Amino acid sequence: MKPGIDFNCDLGEGVGDDAAILPFISSASIACGFHAGSPDLMRETVSLCREHGVAIGAHPSFADRENFGRSAQSISPGDAYALTLYQIGALDAFVRTAGLRLNHVKPHGAFYNQAARDRELADAIATAVRDYDPGLILYGLAGSALTQAGTMRGLRVVQEAFAERRYEADATLTPRSRADASIEHSAEAAMQVIALLRDGTVTARTGELVPLRADSICLHGDRPDAARFARELRMAIEKAGFDVRAPERLG
Repeated sequence: MKPGIDFNCDLGEGVGDDAAILPFISSASIACGFHAGSPDLMRETVSLCREHGVAIGAHPSFADRENFGRSAQSISPGDAYALTLYQIGALDAFVRTAGLRLNHVKPHGAFYNQAARDRELADAIATAVRDYDPGLILYGLAGSALTQAGTMRGLRVVQEAFAERRYEADATLTPRSRADASIEHSAEAAMQVIALLRDGTVTARTGELVPLRADSICLHGDRPDAARFARELRMAIEKAGFDVRAPERLG
C-alpha cells in the first residue's frame, strides 16, 4: 500500500474557483463567515465537497472581514473559546443537513498563526474543539503550540505544512509583510512538497534545511492560480508515490 498524505485547501471564501480546485484535494476547510464567506457559500461549498467526496472542516477566524482575517488581534481565552465554538456550530449545521459529518477544525490566518505560538490561545481553541466533538481532528502548524494543545486534550492532530508559503529557520511561516512570503511558481512549490514528503525537511527562506513533519499539505484557495496549483501539485504528489487521502476522525 502506498503511503498517504492529506492535501487540503481553504475554500468557501468567495474569492477562488472552488469547483475547479475540489477534484484535486482530499480535505477542505470552509470559511465560517467571520473572515470571508456567507451562509449561502457555506451551504454551496458543503454541497460541492459532498459531490467530490472531499472531507469537510470548519475554518474559524477572528471577526475581521476587512483584512481577510490576517491581522493580529488581542483576545481573551474565553472569547477565543466562544469564537471557535460558534463558528464550528455554524458550519456543522450545513454539514449535518447534507447528511455528512464534520471531519476537522483548522483556524484561519492570524487566529492560526497566533495559536501556533500562544499557548493560552491554543488551549482555548483545542478545548472548544474537544467540547464540541472529541472525534474532530485539529489541524495546526507543524510542531506548534496548537498541535501540542490538541494532543494534550486527547484530540487527533494533523501537523500541517504549506505548499506555497516560505518558511523561516525556526519553522514558522514567513510573514506576509515580506514580498517573498509566497512561492509564485508551481514547480518550486512541488519541489518543496516533495522534500517535505520524502525527507521531512523544508528549505528556509534564508537557506537553512529545517526538519518539518507534514501530515497534510495545504494550498491557499484564495490565490488566483489556485486551481492550476492544485492540479499540478496533485500530479507531483502522486508521481512521488503517495496516495492523496483525508485523515479519519477518531469517532
